[in-house]
Amino acid sequence: MSDRGGSGDFLAGFFFGAFVGAAVALLFAPERGQEVREQIKEKGIELQHLAQDIKSDPARFAEDVTSKGRAVLEEQRERFQQAVDEGRRAAARKKDELLTHLGSGEHEETIDLGEIDA
Repeated sequence: MSDRGGSGDFLAGFFFGAFVGAAVALLFAPERGQEVREQIKEKGIELQHLAQDIKSDPARFAEDVTSKGRAVLEEQRERFQQAVDEGRRAAARKKDELLTHLGSGEHEETIDLGEIDA
């Protein structure tokens, strides 16, 4: 494999995939043929403009993509942490409930473990 076109090959593949994906999505959309052809034409023009922008300043494009990727990653990291924290709170509530039940001496009664809040 040659390294001469590494980022260029990636960008070409990226745009080809974007174009094919857009075309397939439009073809399966519930619209009339003429409207679909017009949308494909418009998306093709948009992709040409995007390709020209990237070609004129690939470093800026890479920086923008990296920045957006980091922002999405941070957002997902925060959401995951919130889910973990909520899981810990739910487990602590259920633990307290079980300990209270056991400490009360009412061992005849059953506890439904399926009531854990998600």
